[in-house]
Amino acid sequence: MRHSMNLSVQEEGEGMREKHFFNFDQNFWLNVPRDDVMGIKNLKEEYGISDEMLTYSLDKNERARVEYDTLDDILLLVTNVPHQQKIENHYETSPVAFILKENGLFTFTTQNTEYVIRLIRSILDRDSEINVYSLLFRTLFLISDSFFPLIEEVNSERQRLNQKLREKTTNRNLLALSDLEVGLVYLVTGTKQNVVLLEQIKALAIYRKLTEKEKEQLDDALIEAKQAVEMTNLASQILDQLSGTYNNLLNNNLNDTMKFLTVWSLILTVPTIVTGFFGMNLQLPFTHSVFGWGIALFISLILSVWMLIALWRRIR
Repeated sequence: MRHSMNLSVQEEGEGMREKHFFNFDQNFWLNVPRDDVMGIKNLKEEYGISDEMLTYSLDKNERARVEYDTLDDILLLVTNVPHQQKIENHYETSPVAFILKENGLFTFTTQNTEYVIRLIRSILDRDSEINVYSLLFRTLFLISDSFFPLIEEVNSERQRLNQKLREKTTNRNLLALSDLEVGLVYLVTGTKQNVVLLEQIKALAIYRKLTEKEKEQLDDALIEAKQAVEMTNLASQILDQLSGTYNNLLNNNLNDTMKFLTVWSLILTVPTIVTGFFGMNLQLPFTHSVFGWGIALFISLILSVWMLIALWRRIR
């Protein structure tokens, strides 16, 4: 029985390009860094990949998409990949492009997404006899799986912040809660687009060329992507509800503070009004009385208590 061969070739250029042969040397995988100008140029000249496909692959803002050129028999797939490191206290996603042409699989990565290279290597180390479609679908499965640790970390951080906010609501903790919300927006959007991407593959002409095993691997990747969507949606809904609750608490605290200040400002106006009357240059009762000051104080006190009771009944 002939054993398969997995050969790794590294080519020097402006970046580091890695080429691996697998499936008895019938297929190869070539990774090209997106900033490798010479590597991109070689793809055009050596493998005949069109400028349009390369433009989609190198666009850092490209949304998840799939495109199949029936004439050249080339498949372009752009999927969202989560970063393993936080940017400004939250996780983000970046597009990673896969191009399948003839017997080759081409990937385009950046510094934030280069861990995809390790995922593909691990697949080939376990099974080097798979073809390019199986390698692609199993890679997409692992990419969806890479969302789960980040979601679990977000949930743990949310629980920790919730405990701190219950003890004391501070601006620092509220800003940290906001960072979690921003990160979840990237994760939710990325997972949803990935599901749409995988579902669109089934509508392409190339889907009919897949074997039953390859279709099963595509279904497995789709199931994993849908599970990632459900987990990110659940985490986002819980975080939105938690954020809304603390916003309501802050608004209630502000209302209570304003009520307190309003009540005391009204109560303090009573002595001012009473003493103002007695300060006028007019003939008023108790003006020349020895107990005039005490009588004015007593009137102010009675009116203040009456106003306090009236306001308390109104706002309680």
